[in-house]
Amino acid sequence: MIIDRIDHFVLTVASLDATCDFYSRVLGMKVETFRPADGTERRALSFGRQKINLHEAGAEFEPKALAPRPGSGDFCLITDQPLDEVTAHLGREGVEVEIGPVPRTGARGAITSVYFRDPDGNLVEVATYDAR
Repeated sequence: MIIDRIDHFVLTVASLDATCDFYSRVLGMKVETFRPADGTERRALSFGRQKINLHEAGAEFEPKALAPRPGSGDFCLITDQPLDEVTAHLGREGVEVEIGPVPRTGARGAITSVYFRDPDGNLVEVATYDAR
């Protein structure tokens, strides 16, 4: 088996509305509503060729993680935008940068990252690949 890329991952959140507002306003993601074959209405955040499916805590869809809970996520998103512009935008949106910019290692080499938290306390890392 050879894995090509991540298609989607799931975040369990306290409030679908607060999460959709944050990720669309702060990170420019598109909020989508979809209905899988079981007919339930679900929400996701799409960006690039990926998406984040959302489960509301206490009303998760099956199958689900063994112990889903808001605030347990920690993930990195890549941007081509300069990080000074990213941090300025975060500041305008009232989002506090916890760490960064700092050097890190991404899947394909050296990156520079900033870290902040979403409304549930998930750690969000936004990074750019270094031009080396």
